[in-house]
Amino acid sequence: MKKVLTSALALSLVASTAFAGGPVVIVDEVEPVVVTERTSSTGGVWVPLLLGAAALCAIACGGDDS
Repeated sequence: MKKVLTSALALSLVASTAFAGGPVVIVDEVEPVVVTERTSSTGGVWVPLLLGAAALCAIACGGDDS
């Protein structure tokens, strides 16, 4: 009887450690690729310059109230 209980105890200890922890899932997180392209339009530079020149002209050439 002791042999049966000893073997049952040994099998239960081995079986519990064999299934401990569950599956390990490794997920590779891929970073998105950012593509920066230079635009061929130079309107972003000229528009503020032209607006600034128009504002300066309006201030300098302002009408006389006399």
